[in-house]
Amino acid sequence: MRISIIGTGYVGLVSGTCFSEFGVHVTCVDNDAEKIANLKKGIIPIFEPGLDLLVTRNHAAGRLEFSTDTIGEVGKSDVVFIAVGTPERRGDGAADLQFVYKVAREVAKGLKGFTVIVTKSTVPVGTGAEVERIIREENPDADFAMASNPEFLREGAAIEDFMRPDRVVIGIEDNRAAEILKNLYRPLYLIETPVLITNIATAELTKYAANAFLATKITFINQIANLCESVGADVHDLAKGMGLDRRIGKKFLHPGPGYGGSCFPKDTQALANTAVANNEPVTIVDAVIAANKKQKERMTGKILKVLGDDLTGLKIAVLGLTFKPNTDDMRDAPALTILPELIKRGAKVTAYDPEGMDAAARMMTGVSYVTGPFDACSGVDAVVILTEWNQFRSLDLVRLKSVMKARDDGRYIFFDFRNIYDPIPMAQQGFQYISIGR
Repeated sequence: MRISIIGTGYVGLVSGTCFSEFGVHVTCVDNDAEKIANLKKGIIPIFEPGLDLLVTRNHAAGRLEFSTDTIGEVGKSDVVFIAVGTPERRGDGAADLQFVYKVAREVAKGLKGFTVIVTKSTVPVGTGAEVERIIREENPDADFAMASNPEFLREGAAIEDFMRPDRVVIGIEDNRAAEILKNLYRPLYLIETPVLITNIATAELTKYAANAFLATKITFINQIANLCESVGADVHDLAKGMGLDRRIGKKFLHPGPGYGGSCFPKDTQALANTAVANNEPVTIVDAVIAANKKQKERMTGKILKVLGDDLTGLKIAVLGLTFKPNTDDMRDAPALTILPELIKRGAKVTAYDPEGMDAAARMMTGVSYVTGPFDACSGVDAVVILTEWNQFRSLDLVRLKSVMKARDDGRYIFFDFRNIYDPIPMAQQGFQYISIGR
């Protein structure tokens, strides 16, 4: 079997590489010639743990190739995955499908023999039907079938998620295509991965529903954490009490500064738009979107409550910039809301992130970037943890105090917006410790 993946972004590159690890011949296609040339040299455009090794190994074995020739590669393929970006559209927040439809027209020109066309990108309900219409319009004689195969990859754990997924969802309405895709995913059948075969509309909506539910869970515990602060409760004990109920489960019950990344913000907005367009508004999702925005702003409020509204002359260290650890993704990260406001109020912000500083520098101005956590904290009036990278979990607190400025009462100000540390030992160490929900 030969497959082609159109788009070498996060989803396309990870999926194509993992399929090649299954022994399938894969060509990852992109119209960015520089990106393709770099991939051939083993230069990976994203940070994902373990991905560079898999790309190098499978490319060397001849199972993974890279090309800019969409039409040519489609003609050689049994299955074509469309994995281009579907960013949030300016103005109304709906998914921007222009890249998907552009690829559909290119795919139509290259089809030879029966081919399965699969939307791997996260797309609203009805996209598969529109892609099919475009292809038939461009190439009336083409022999193909449409399918939807949404991805459920977590950034930072994408390879494990692909190789050992909770489930595989395939939306398909053609028996020939169903057999081909079942064969493609056969290695996962061997480890008894649940495979759900449904229609295309259901598969398209499943991805949005899943992400919206997880975003809701995060937002719920954040709002409960805020309530805990007001009434003297501990959100961590509360979350344990909730999570021990098997109907609820413990995952995604960790308070923080709000969700971000490439999926939850745009997918919740796209689902809300789809619901309104179909006269069935999902008001829970609307509330989640608004509450998440407010949560990011609340973090700035917590800092200002301690340091004052005028931050002129104050130095603040920020540890962690990406929306989560083990990724270089800055999209909709809480840092993009919090840091500009601190700078606007006069603060001098120094930041360190193991992988996200290049991306952050392209998205924010006025931040000084350094090469390590203690460099960031040198001479600062306060430290703010925004991302729970492992190297921030056990900082040498004695060394940290030795490089920070103490406030007039002799304490050192430490904002922990990921609740990494324990409040009591931090207070004993001489820190004025501010976390979430405790």
